[in-house]
Amino acid sequence: MRNFLLGVAITALLAFGIKYFIDQSNTRKTELESSDLILNQMKNVGKLVVTEGHFAEVITYKDDRKLFLDALIAQKTAIVVVNAKVQVSYDLSKIEYIINKENKTVTLTTIPDPEIDINPDIKYHDLRADFFNPFATKDHNLIKKRVIQQLEKKIKKSTVVTNSENRLISELQKIYILTNSLGWRLKYNHTDIESQLDIEELID
Repeated sequence: MRNFLLGVAITALLAFGIKYFIDQSNTRKTELESSDLILNQMKNVGKLVVTEGHFAEVITYKDDRKLFLDALIAQKTAIVVVNAKVQVSYDLSKIEYIINKENKTVTLTTIPDPEIDINPDIKYHDLRADFFNPFATKDHNLIKKRVIQQLEKKIKKSTVVTNSENRLISELQKIYILTNSLGWRLKYNHTDIESQLDIEELID
C-alpha cells in the first residue's frame, strides 16, 4: 500500500512538473510571438506618409535704387503669380523605438517632424524696369525666396498639414492598439500612452 501511494505521489509530481514545464514553455513562446508581432508592426508602420496640395499666391515685387546722390530713383516692379504643388510628408522609417521584452514595453524615442516640399511655378506679369535698374538674377532669387516664405506660412495653417498629422496619428494608433491588445505598454520617452487620445495630444 505504501509503495502504491508513493508511486501515485511520484506520478503526480511528474505530471505537475511536466505541466509546469509546458506552461512555462507556452508562456515564453507567447511572449516571443507577441514581441515578433510588435516588431513586424513597427516595420510595417515605417513607411513614407505623403499628403499633397496645391496653392496659389500673387506677389507684387518692387525695388527702388537711388542714384546721383538720391537725385534720381530707378524703379522696377513686377506682379508675380505663383502656382505651387506642395507635399507634406512624414518619413516613418525615422521613428526610433526600444522594445523591452522583459517589461513588455515599447518606448518611442523619436517621432519625425514633417518635411515640406514646395515646387513653385512662378510667372511674371507687368514687368517694369528702369534702364539704370534692370531685372537681374538676384531679383529672381529674392522673389523665389519671398514666394517660399509666404507659401510656408500659408501651408502651416492649411488642411494639408492637418491631414498629414491625422495620417501620422493613425499609424501611431495602430501601434498602440496592438501593444494594448497584447498586454504591453506604449511610451513616448518617459510618458505612458494610455489611450489613443494621448497620441493626438502628443502630435499637437
